[in-house]
Amino acid sequence: MDQAQRAVHQPGQRSAQKSAKPTFSELFTPKLVTVWREGYHLPQFRADFMSGLTVAIVALPLSMAIAIASGVTPERGLYTSIIGGFIISALGGSRFQIGGPAGAFIVLVAATVARVGVDGLLLATMMAGVFLLAIGYLRLGTYIKFIPYPVTVGFTAGIAVIIFSGQIVELFGLKLTGKEPGPLVPKLMAIGEAAGTINLAATFVAVLTIVTIAGLKRWRPTWPAMLIAIGLASLVVALLALPAETIGTRFGGIPRSLQMPALPPVSLGRMIDVLPDAIAFALLGAIESLLSAVVADGMTGRRHRSNCELVAQGFANIASALFGGICTTGTIARTATNVRAGAHGPISGMIHSAILLALMLVAAPLASYIPLAALAGVLAVVCWNMFEKQAFATLLRASRGDALVLMVTFLLVVFRDLTEGIVVGFVLGSILFIDRMAKSIAVEADLPLVQEDVADSSGRAYDASEASDVDTVVYRISGAFFFGAASTVGTVLDRIADQRKNFILDCSAVPFLDSTAANVIEGAADKARRAGVRFIISGATPQTRRMLINHGVKRPLVTYAASIRDARAQLNGKRETQ
Repeated sequence: MDQAQRAVHQPGQRSAQKSAKPTFSELFTPKLVTVWREGYHLPQFRADFMSGLTVAIVALPLSMAIAIASGVTPERGLYTSIIGGFIISALGGSRFQIGGPAGAFIVLVAATVARVGVDGLLLATMMAGVFLLAIGYLRLGTYIKFIPYPVTVGFTAGIAVIIFSGQIVELFGLKLTGKEPGPLVPKLMAIGEAAGTINLAATFVAVLTIVTIAGLKRWRPTWPAMLIAIGLASLVVALLALPAETIGTRFGGIPRSLQMPALPPVSLGRMIDVLPDAIAFALLGAIESLLSAVVADGMTGRRHRSNCELVAQGFANIASALFGGICTTGTIARTATNVRAGAHGPISGMIHSAILLALMLVAAPLASYIPLAALAGVLAVVCWNMFEKQAFATLLRASRGDALVLMVTFLLVVFRDLTEGIVVGFVLGSILFIDRMAKSIAVEADLPLVQEDVADSSGRAYDASEASDVDTVVYRISGAFFFGAASTVGTVLDRIADQRKNFILDCSAVPFLDSTAANVIEGAADKARRAGVRFIISGATPQTRRMLINHGVKRPLVTYAASIRDARAQLNGKRETQ
């Protein structure tokens, strides 16, 4: 067994690597348990109560607005925040995550309801929860973060455009002749045809809501702007008897209790029918929740457990559907509000759900007076905030590749489909990354082999024969050596037998090497053996050696050395024995 093989098969090294891996309990222990172990007392509870109250005030109108925009009744949004939000906080891997219905789901949920009805939506939500559980327990959550930034900005901006287009009818109180189309272009055409039916009262209420929110955000940023705007709009409509449609006139109000848990109709055919919707829910839920957790980490300096968070999202979606709620996920705006309000841990999110339940039980009749135009105004503000204008402009200026990924994702989301936009954007981003990485790899050649520069006090004597060894060439590879760079490096390595007797391939600056690269080196080594050239690989990490040995790059094709100096010693030893 040669030196490289002995390094690979050291049992102590394997045990050290295994012990460094986190255990199952470390990966899936909820942050609630972590916070409790740290010590939880009255001051922490007081901070969580105040932050939970603040978030509940924000979530109350937003949950109903998102539900209505999604094509379901407003109470389903509250069920989602109460049940799903509680479970996400109780079982999740983030200290500050607030769960509930999210604006990003409006397009998908509305399309699912239109196609398969509410029962189909509930079944798809439960299936998405099962998929999220599988993703979490299989520890695939760490890979969600590899979605390129231009893709997340592009699909978020696209969702904002679609949501806003869906609120135009309510913002202006328009009366469409038929059902509102789903695709953007037909929808805008239908809105244009109904422009003559504008309701000035609804328009006034929507403008009043938007101006109130904007003004409070500017002059009183700590006040609950959305709730105050909704309350003011409701009061104006009631006192002036404005002819603006309300929750009461359209939905008859909201119930004053949670519905009992129940399974939606389940059959194999039904499950196959909603499978694409469930996959889309799971994918978007994973992205949205982990992105929200990352935002919270950036604001607090904490670290979330991504796979534990996805498991909590899975249980939350299953429970939400059982209680009649819609898709739930971590919400960036409410999570950021929770952090700014001084939350200490997950109990804040649980309190937020409990307060929403109490408000629904006590104040449900008041919801009947909320104008739909006011809720549309709230969503218009949400869309404005969702569209990351500065990030969008920066990516357009950053590079052609990033701009291409951004615009393709954005346009596909707006004019085609959300899932299609994410998938195509991810593929383009991956191709762009491969191209950039392939161009970053460098191959340097030393010809002839020159003795390394040493200090005068090192005691090493100058060796003229070493410095003038024209029979030895050293190639240094710098950068990740993978399939994208295999062709470039392979072309260089094909010349190693050109009038040389000894070849040293220095891999000390190679952080990663894949099977394609190992196959290229194996081919070069085999060619060198046939030409009588001695092939030495120096500086390879244990992982690189293991990959190479597994692909047959070992004796008699090559020998390994810890450094170029050791490789020189091997060559000198060969000369002495010859």
